[in-house]
Amino acid sequence: MALRKNPKADLRQWYLTSVQIGMAIALVLLVFAFRANLDRGETMEIEQVEQEVVQMEEILQTKQIQKPPPPPRPPVPVEVPNDEVLEDDDLDLDASLDIDEPLTALPPPPPADEPEEEAEPEIFLVVEQLPDIIGGLQGLSAKIKYPEIARKAGVEGKVFVEFVVDEQGNVSNAVIARGIGAGCDQEALRVISEAKFVPGRQRNKAVKVRMTLPIQFKLR
Repeated sequence: MALRKNPKADLRQWYLTSVQIGMAIALVLLVFAFRANLDRGETMEIEQVEQEVVQMEEILQTKQIQKPPPPPRPPVPVEVPNDEVLEDDDLDLDASLDIDEPLTALPPPPPADEPEEEAEPEIFLVVEQLPDIIGGLQGLSAKIKYPEIARKAGVEGKVFVEFVVDEQGNVSNAVIARGIGAGCDQEALRVISEAKFVPGRQRNKAVKVRMTLPIQFKLR
């Protein structure tokens, strides 16, 4: 035997009705609550705070005007004493020229110009054609006499002699630029002073040339 539910106990058919009744009651209560607050006479005042107004003022830029300097004071006049008396000079305007009067002696003529001294010829260090020793270095070495002191002491080395070759090929102003001593320096000066050169030339002209020549001293 199947069980059947009593239609009065079925709550689903009353669900929609119950919801509508509940919403109506809640709406009535809400309206009543709003009216009750308005009937009390309480009013809400909103106080508006006045804001301060800040006004921006435009600042005008001032320009500094430079005043012109005052004019200089005029100089104070200084009184000059006028006590100076000018003497009157007597001018002799009666002077006359006597043509018959003999002329006085004329001043002596100026002395003749003395002849200028000729400038010494220039001594060149670099020329187009250097002086060339006559006989070559071998002929110059053959004239060297080894000093006995240097031979016994075993002195060897180079002696540098500085000298000037003139326009005729002669040697002058010979000096030792660097020596080794023991009589070798004096022998090098002697050999160089007696040597003859073909003079140096500059622009196809014989000129004085300063030279430095090494003289070798070596024991056999």
